[in-house]
Amino acid sequence: MLFGLGKKLTLPTVADALAGRSSAIPTASHHFVNGNALKPPFPEGMETAVFGLGCFWGAERRFWQQKGIYVTAVGYAAGLTPNPTYEEVCSGMTGHNEVVLVVYDPQAISYADLLKVFWESHNPTQGMQQGNDKGTQYRSGIYVYNETQRKLAEESREVYQEALKASGMKQGITTEIRDAGEFYYAEGYHQQYLAKNPGGYCGLGGTNVCYPAGAIA
Repeated sequence: MLFGLGKKLTLPTVADALAGRSSAIPTASHHFVNGNALKPPFPEGMETAVFGLGCFWGAERRFWQQKGIYVTAVGYAAGLTPNPTYEEVCSGMTGHNEVVLVVYDPQAISYADLLKVFWESHNPTQGMQQGNDKGTQYRSGIYVYNETQRKLAEESREVYQEALKASGMKQGITTEIRDAGEFYYAEGYHQQYLAKNPGGYCGLGGTNVCYPAGAIA
């Protein structure tokens, strides 16, 4: 998924952002892998997390493979344009990031566990890109729903920065941590793309630095 090459590497202002639309764009109704509904209401006791770590095709697969995951979906967050399309996001003029919505059972997998998957699945030091994918929609981000998630996310960023430093990496982490805001579901063909297309493009590449087990509770 190389749409990001050559795109803008700075976020648009409110005045510059595309207008978008008032209605949600069509998407799939159920998860291609496990059959669960992509949209709420979700079962009682489930919790929600949102992460951006580059191309959302490969990012989503990293999370649906974990135990305790009820459903995952790809979409757009942390931008300005309401109900954007994929092409609009790739233009660099919506401010959105490609993200994964993760609905999980906290009795089976913790938010700290999800943060470990997040850090180890990409290189969080690359700014507005991930590998060969360049553009604002490929930035590293953690989008939080409450203060507990924010605290754990910020602590985990410090922990992983120290782990990178100990490994010899000199670059600083560029991951943004923001309130989750509105999540816009991406088009149906993007949902669980690598399950439908096993040989499809995946540009994710980690740092080969492990996140310290048990570093945060």
